[in-house]
Amino acid sequence: MAATAVTAFAATAERAKNRASGRVLWLGAWMVAAAQLAGCALPALEKNGALQTEVLARLGTPNATIALPAGGQRLLYSELPAGVAAYNLDFDAAGRLVRNEQVLTSTRFEQVAVGLWTVTDLQNTFGTPVRVERVARFEGDIWTYRFLQMSDPRLAHVHIDSHGVVRFVTFMDERPLVDDAWD
Repeated sequence: MAATAVTAFAATAERAKNRASGRVLWLGAWMVAAAQLAGCALPALEKNGALQTEVLARLGTPNATIALPAGGQRLLYSELPAGVAAYNLDFDAAGRLVRNEQVLTSTRFEQVAVGLWTVTDLQNTFGTPVRVERVARFEGDIWTYRFLQMSDPRLAHVHIDSHGVVRFVTFMDERPLVDDAWD
């Protein structure tokens, strides 16, 4: 009787192992397929001269569409809140891509014209921030954007007064949420 129970248990364990390995293979196949599909549609891969209609067909609906002064349009594709990149794809009046720029960089944040830029300028350049908050020592909102600087995660805090004008921009490292009490 005990031998039969052991044999039945072994057979059940073998079936469970086969099911688990089948699930792993199935999950792996789906992950590979998703990665291949995602790899085909990245804003960073779009080349100058591409037609706006073709870009929209590949990338889908942008996070924002902004009219440009010269008659063209900007399509803004953002990875925020979880990602660290936002792409401005600028098209001329004929619908051809003339500029593709990843804008969540320290260089671009340093170009924000303090005292001149407004909330609209920020939204049209960087998109929606990760977080909007207030602090006691500043009368206005602080918009936070996540980006990478030399592969280090950073935060840009853009301080906007009650009139919607940028007053200053500060940077800080983004610390990962880990428990380093044992280090």
